[in-house]
Amino acid sequence: MWARDGYRWPGERELSGEAERRVAIFVPLWQEDGVIRQMLEHNLAAIRYRNFDVFVGVYPNDEATRSAVEEVAARDERIHIATVPRDGPTSKGDCLNAIYRRMLAYEAGHDVRFRVILTHDAEDLIHPESLRLINWHMREYQMVQVPVLALATGLRELTHGLYCDEFAEYQSKDIPVRQRLGGFLPSNGVGTGFDRDALEALADARGGLMFDPACLTEDYETGYRLHAQGCRQIFVPLRFDGRPPVATREYFPRRLRAAVRQRSRWVTGIALQGWQHHGWKWGTRQAYWFWRDRKGLVGNLLSPVVNGLFVWGAVDARVRHQSARWMVPVFAATAVITLVQMGCRAAASGRVYGWRFATGVPLRMVWGNVVNCLATVAALRQFAGAALWRERLAWRKTEHDYPVHARPRLGEVLVRMRLLPAREVEAALRSKPASRRLGEHLMLLEKISAEHLHLALSRQASGD
Repeated sequence: MWARDGYRWPGERELSGEAERRVAIFVPLWQEDGVIRQMLEHNLAAIRYRNFDVFVGVYPNDEATRSAVEEVAARDERIHIATVPRDGPTSKGDCLNAIYRRMLAYEAGHDVRFRVILTHDAEDLIHPESLRLINWHMREYQMVQVPVLALATGLRELTHGLYCDEFAEYQSKDIPVRQRLGGFLPSNGVGTGFDRDALEALADARGGLMFDPACLTEDYETGYRLHAQGCRQIFVPLRFDGRPPVATREYFPRRLRAAVRQRSRWVTGIALQGWQHHGWKWGTRQAYWFWRDRKGLVGNLLSPVVNGLFVWGAVDARVRHQSARWMVPVFAATAVITLVQMGCRAAASGRVYGWRFATGVPLRMVWGNVVNCLATVAALRQFAGAALWRERLAWRKTEHDYPVHARPRLGEVLVRMRLLPAREVEAALRSKPASRRLGEHLMLLEKISAEHLHLALSRQASGD
């Protein structure tokens, strides 16, 4: 099936017929005991792929998280714990490097070799088809990026709603255009599949370090360096055909302080460290994308000021009358550009979350200017302070929520999807041993197929 952007979706027969490469899922942790157990249990049951293991990075001074992972590992042999040699938190890149070393030790002890490395965070809902899609594309590409989308929240949650809008637009418009114009693909940090050999070639050029421990956005850095060494990259576009799109879903920060903390790290790593390490080299085409990624250093600071001037001019007639003639067409052109941008974002957001949610885009765009301005100020202050005192930039972990605690019960989902009548679900609950999951029990009773179970688990994860 060919999409309008030229991407051909593989059919079910192609996905099922492709040999399953062995996949290692890297999950770096720091104080995630409250969510990691739910994340592992849910994704282990939902993923429609057999040949994978999960390597979880923990710190020596985070006993609660280690205990949570050990509890799941005792029940599932696919879970392996990697201990970072230093107390945490250090950086995500440093934790990922420790996970890589643990994977090497596991390979040596079990005479196996992982061919694909996939990165995820503790708050991720992995789509059941993600690994099969990544595996299929790994025949031709060395980096495969599955879309990332925020889970839906109410209109009142402006901060999280901003993430919904931005990621919907970014994954629907910016990244596909970037790919078609030959720009390098920055990894989203999660849902990114890497060819093992390509990452090891990158590590050889960097003194054995697969990921840069000093970079606050090691995902962006890895995407750029892979492109620079000639690796092929692909972004799997969002697909809407009556089903939820194949994408990694998660809750992003829902409070202002947490959002500023996360975005200041993005600004520092992408704009400031990226400029410091790479300048504007690699030709005009890539310099353009560097500019796109770094223009927020100025734009984020000016946007709230411009919003304030617009409101002032709109409510005070004296400002309009005293303005120079040339300012009127400039203001008009600016207003048109803003409306076009707003319309594009609303269309992308509405496509994912519905038109009711999209009506809040104008307000969330103004709020986003405030959030991004505060984040840029914090990033500049942090970067300047580290340079002044000759200190290493501190990596700041963002707190997230995991949605499974609010999900409907599996039995309710099966009844709602008309896969089973309520009486059979109730009978299965009565006959189910305490140590067995309901879905597994229903399959043993031949009440549902594996495909129906995966569909129900996916619907359960999305909260539908």
